[in-house]
Amino acid sequence: MRANTSPTGLALLLIVVGLLLSFTSIVSAFLTHEPVWRYLIAGGCLVQFLGWVVHGHRSGGAA
Repeated sequence: MRANTSPTGLALLLIVVGLLLSFTSIVSAFLTHEPVWRYLIAGGCLVQFLGWVVHGHRSGGAA
């Protein structure tokens, strides 16, 4: 197992993009009260989840 526990590369990109998308969508949902933002919140969370899955797969899985 590798000692590096920080996400890098594609995993880091997915995590950051998912975080920015979900955060921006949450703020927009509170400001505009439009229901379409709910889908973008869920999409951002899904992208972030996929980033953590990629990171876990590349770092050797769960301990």
